[in-house]
Amino acid sequence: MNSESPMADRITAAILLLLGGAMCWGGFIMDRLEIRQIHPSSIPGLLPIFLGLILMVCAVFLGLSTRGKTRPSTSEASKDSENWRDFSFAAVWSCLFAIVMVSRIPFVVASAIYIAVFTGWYLWRPSGKGGNRLKMMLLVGLYAVLVAVGVSVLFRYGFLVRLP
Repeated sequence: MNSESPMADRITAAILLLLGGAMCWGGFIMDRLEIRQIHPSSIPGLLPIFLGLILMVCAVFLGLSTRGKTRPSTSEASKDSENWRDFSFAAVWSCLFAIVMVSRIPFVVASAIYIAVFTGWYLWRPSGKGGNRLKMMLLVGLYAVLVAVGVSVLFRYGFLVRLP
């Protein structure tokens, strides 16, 4: 199936809608902290509920955006194989991050490496000039460090979650 077809968008929208619903339900049934005399509105499931709702809204918009669209007339096999290559990279790299890196190195370092490689994969252009590549890689590294530190600080001090 061509990844740019409306059917691919509809299937993705349905999967994201189900995932958002599961996130909302999981957040709703998560244990509360009233036993520790913590205010009921600070339930730990509030963030998954909120993110699940946002994901469901985005899924609905994605599904609605396919109304009236037909399959593109030109089929580009090379673009389709490039999409599968990118998808495979994202799946494998995310699994390596979750299964291998997070359990073995500090979270902030693992996150910075993950973000740098992930961002670099999608920004790297083989035809780029040397100076532009160096500048881009430096910006990717800076971005990765800032996001990794920001996420770690937010979860550690904002959400009071101990990170691995």
